[in-house]
Amino acid sequence: MKEKITGSKALMRALQAEGVKTIFGYPGGAIMPVYDALFDYTRGEKKCFDHILVRHEQAATHAAEGYARVSGEVGVALVTSGPGATNTMTGVADAMMDSTPMVVIAGQVPISSLGTDAFQEVDLVGVAQPISKWSYQIRRAEDISWAVSRAFFIARSGRPGPVVLDFARNAQVEEVEWEPKKVDFVRSYVPYPQLDDEAVRQAAELINNAKRPLALVGQGVELAGAQEELKAFLEKADIPAGRTMLGLSALPSNHPLNVGMLGMHGNYAVNLKEQECDVLIAIGMRFSDRVTGNVKYYARQAKIIHLDIDRSEIDKNVKTDVAVVADCKESLPAIMSLLNENKHQEWRESFRELDKKEHIKVIEPAIHPTSGPLLMGEVVNAVAEQAPDDTVLVTDVGQNQLFATRYFKYHHKRSICTSGGLGTMGYGMPAAIGATFATDRTVCCFMGDGGFQMCIEELGTIMEQQCPVKMILLNNNYLGNVRQWQDMFWLRRKSFTKMMNPRYELIARGYGIAYEAVTERQNLHAAIERMFSTPGPYILEAAIKEEDDVLPMTPPGMNVDEMMLEI
Repeated sequence: MKEKITGSKALMRALQAEGVKTIFGYPGGAIMPVYDALFDYTRGEKKCFDHILVRHEQAATHAAEGYARVSGEVGVALVTSGPGATNTMTGVADAMMDSTPMVVIAGQVPISSLGTDAFQEVDLVGVAQPISKWSYQIRRAEDISWAVSRAFFIARSGRPGPVVLDFARNAQVEEVEWEPKKVDFVRSYVPYPQLDDEAVRQAAELINNAKRPLALVGQGVELAGAQEELKAFLEKADIPAGRTMLGLSALPSNHPLNVGMLGMHGNYAVNLKEQECDVLIAIGMRFSDRVTGNVKYYARQAKIIHLDIDRSEIDKNVKTDVAVVADCKESLPAIMSLLNENKHQEWRESFRELDKKEHIKVIEPAIHPTSGPLLMGEVVNAVAEQAPDDTVLVTDVGQNQLFATRYFKYHHKRSICTSGGLGTMGYGMPAAIGATFATDRTVCCFMGDGGFQMCIEELGTIMEQQCPVKMILLNNNYLGNVRQWQDMFWLRRKSFTKMMNPRYELIARGYGIAYEAVTERQNLHAAIERMFSTPGPYILEAAIKEEDDVLPMTPPGMNVDEMMLEI
């Protein structure tokens, strides 16, 4: 006779079967049976999970995202029903936009109470369905093993993404004969499309005949674990490569074929050269509007090859000449095997004059100013110079994100966590917490004063767990990115972007977190050195010039080759 256990214990065993090690969560009434079962699995001989108590349910999802981004595993968040569940929806939407594998398990009222407006009842499946890969309500204990296995299979396979499980309370307490299930097939779901040999041949032919090829590298390379395949592909055909914000660590910063970051605030040369290349190879990226600018005039001169695992991305934003729909860990070697050894020295040299122009007009003044207040670029550059090579960069959203991603250095894979598609302020600190549980590498988190205050309660999680996050607070007393747009496009009418800030030193002291403020340029290097030499969490607050602007910039609605180097 099979063993009978409660649904809550069945969930524990199902998570254990999926290799889960870390859970980020916040308890409540509708998930209490699960938390009672979890008690035994987080201590003693049965211990197999670490549970990290966050201070807000949204933070549970961002922490799970950070964990997933750095580890490559599925992040897990566990919350209660009603507001606990709805608080996770920003993180679910964020994970969906950025293809982050995550499973959110939320409590729900008993099935007998559904539709009665019971306390903390919400139609979670209905809310989550448009912004998740799959959402499902577990109504019976006997469905737990199957549902959990299916959730993890969908979350991690193909183009990864978030899955939401709505766990009715009756299913948590019912008894069930435990039987493990393994789901590795879902009808009508094809996570790994079959590689089309003809598309591979056509792509290789275009690349072999190209005089001015340009690759655009996205996060799909990281998700596929295809970093080495990418380098071999680029090196064989001598193809310069730009990287999207989420794909920055897919190719090392110092690789000779790396020509910079794409996008609205990316590097000057690569953005202009998108309008000059004759073959454009998009690899694991989705042609975001922040990359293409005015899509009507984007790369009209080029033949476009799009490598992506998700067929729905093909021709969605940019018309493709050749589509290779497959995991790029498979498609890159297949195309490379048909490529000729090539050299495009003259084409690659043509980037240098534009790089030099950007360096003189933008980069050098941003990272090596000689007078005035501290600038965001110089703080990021100074931190990058002292950070270990394998440091993980985490950012919040806004100017801090744009400066940090531009001026940090990437030497290892899976080295960046940032909210790309959704642009979620308050993402940074909890994502950094998650990253510390995924790796022993140094984690640096850059935040502005606006984003810091959106997740300030998570200092409690950092305090309790002693997460060794090095937090760099770039404080300019503004919602800086909005302020920049107001100055540029709204007649300098700074409508509600000026911020009154608290004394962060007192806040850090209250949480028992090491803190230092730096206001003078001559003190910056030593302050950063102290931050890295101090064990555990650390807040370094830098007083930044209030009207520091991110450049270059392609104004919204403009073509990528109309990028501005100055305002």
